[in-house]
Amino acid sequence: MPSIDVVLQLSAEACLAHYEGRVGQVLASSLDGRRVAFPAEALRRVVTREGVHGTFRLTFTPEGRFLDLTRLK
Repeated sequence: MPSIDVVLQLSAEACLAHYEGRVGQVLASSLDGRRVAFPAEALRRVVTREGVHGTFRLTFTPEGRFLDLTRLK
């Protein structure tokens, strides 16, 4: 499966907007400089009281549809 590694630095307030559905997608930059968008729902598994901070791997289908978000560090 294709994957892209991204660094996410989202405050708790930014995550709340995603969680409440006011924002449908997260826009991020990959470690190699590409821009990527993925469903905000994916943050629900990794959000903490401080927000979402760290390096994550986004996995996609061969057609480019989001599959999974995994914390790397």
